[in-house]
Amino acid sequence: MQSIPANGYAIHFGDTAYDLLNAHIAAQHYSSIFILADTQSNEYCVPRLLPLMAVDIPIEIVEFESGESAKTIDTCVQLWTLLTELGADRKSLILNVGGGVVTDLGGFVASTFKRGIDFIHIPTTLLAMVDASVGGKNGVDLGHLKNQIGVIRTPQMVLIDTQFLETLPQNEMRSGLAEMLKHGLIFDKDYWAQFLDLQAVDFADFDALVWRSIEIKNQIVMQDPTENGIRKALNFGHTLGHAIESYFLESPDKTTLLHGEAIAAGMVLEAFLSREKNLVTPQEYAQIKYVLTDIFGKLDFAETDLEPIIALLVHDKKNEYGHIQFALLDGIGKIKTNQSSDNELIRLAFADYKS
Repeated sequence: MQSIPANGYAIHFGDTAYDLLNAHIAAQHYSSIFILADTQSNEYCVPRLLPLMAVDIPIEIVEFESGESAKTIDTCVQLWTLLTELGADRKSLILNVGGGVVTDLGGFVASTFKRGIDFIHIPTTLLAMVDASVGGKNGVDLGHLKNQIGVIRTPQMVLIDTQFLETLPQNEMRSGLAEMLKHGLIFDKDYWAQFLDLQAVDFADFDALVWRSIEIKNQIVMQDPTENGIRKALNFGHTLGHAIESYFLESPDKTTLLHGEAIAAGMVLEAFLSREKNLVTPQEYAQIKYVLTDIFGKLDFAETDLEPIIALLVHDKKNEYGHIQFALLDGIGKIKTNQSSDNELIRLAFADYKS
């Protein structure tokens, strides 16, 4: 499958990607290689990677706990300390092997260690492949607030090997599907249409769907690497979705959500806002709501949940000059950025979501 050129790096696919990885390592004369992996990816994915690395450079595996709760500055301090103790230097290379937490956190650790060393993303979940590993965003959460601390710095390459997906449970695959659906909604109506009947999707050609999703995100990022314009389109579903995700993470009586589960709910809610602003038709909204709730079901929101979720919106990193910013659909396949909404309309969106 053809590589996708990005801003200063490339996204490579399949077995060819390992040849290019080995060639890059040889050409750069790295002093050492560190594989950053969480407990899950170290157990299930690193054993597939190691035999495919034809290098004679020392390799150290650095493991940390799985889950969003590990995506903190405290974990970074532990990893920076461990890298120092293991002798990492400016010519070391970090391979981030895992899901979105690993690529986000690992990219941030590499970008800040000794003012920045090279890193490569090897995403092992669908979500990380089509979203987190592409675009150069690296960072950690601040308490329960998502992605508040970070930098934009691109990897040397991204390696996409969909065989890693064979290790994923169904809910993790579904989580990644949310971002693929988003890419269709904001950029490619025909791509969205391929998922209208999930039973009819040809998963024998799933690699092509993954490739197209990555291509869409990359096309947007290439136009606006630092998110001053069109890249804001990728935030559709994320303003409310991140608030929901943070709220469920911090609430002891709520089950922690996977990222895609929260974003799916956020997309339904923000599609409602789009309808109320006459940006999508009632028929388009009905289709979006049906498809997303059919795949993901509906989250259980009590009336007492709404105000804390709305209060979290003020911390969204996309806000400007104290105003909450939404990227809303302008018809299926197009987007309108820098949109606002009052709290009453947001409450109506939740009421409609539950109906």
